[in-house]
Amino acid sequence: MNNFFERRYVIAGIFITIFLILLARLFYMQIVDDHYALYAAKNAIRKFPKYAARGPIFDRNGHSLVQNELLYDVNVNPKLVKSFDTLEFCRLLHIDKAEFDKQFAKAVKLYPNTESPFDTQLSPQLNASLQERLDEFPGFSVEEHPVRTYPDSVAAQFLGYIGEVQDKDIAKSGGYYHLGDYIGVTGVEKAYEMVLRGQRGVQMMMVDSRGNQKRPLCRRCV
Repeated sequence: MNNFFERRYVIAGIFITIFLILLARLFYMQIVDDHYALYAAKNAIRKFPKYAARGPIFDRNGHSLVQNELLYDVNVNPKLVKSFDTLEFCRLLHIDKAEFDKQFAKAVKLYPNTESPFDTQLSPQLNASLQERLDEFPGFSVEEHPVRTYPDSVAAQFLGYIGEVQDKDIAKSGGYYHLGDYIGVTGVEKAYEMVLRGQRGVQMMMVDSRGNQKRPLCRRCV
């Protein structure tokens, strides 16, 4: 009988010791060490760049020569992509399976662990259709991207045009330009690039476990 009580006390002591160790570990993780809190925050909050709308251009009479139109870009992060209905995704973007395979293979090869452009300049109508089902396509996200329109085609040659940045432009920009940005290539657009390009921003977004955007937290300039 005494051996029975001794074993019971030993077993109870073991369980109490394990409980105290777990309690101490939990206290350390939540109160003392903020490493795990920061790690969890990074998984729940992500930074998304916000394109600056390029400045409009007017003539001396105040007539608009260059305006902005808000379109949308689809980005992909290959490491977050999981199995989904690719044919339905292609239907929503109005592309074929061959184009999807080409763009996705490019992203996997060049940017396997970060976001890169997948399809650009979606119309507001196309974006609205995609947004309704975006959570079905893990690893893909949509962001606003203002583009240039030229109401006065007569002055187009003088005004110039913009194009997607090249690697050399990114290298020389001191961190301003990123993949998928646009830059003045010729004419006024190029000559006044520093004035027209605006200031880049970043938006903090809550994301779910699959990386889908849920709601904005705040916006600030970088």
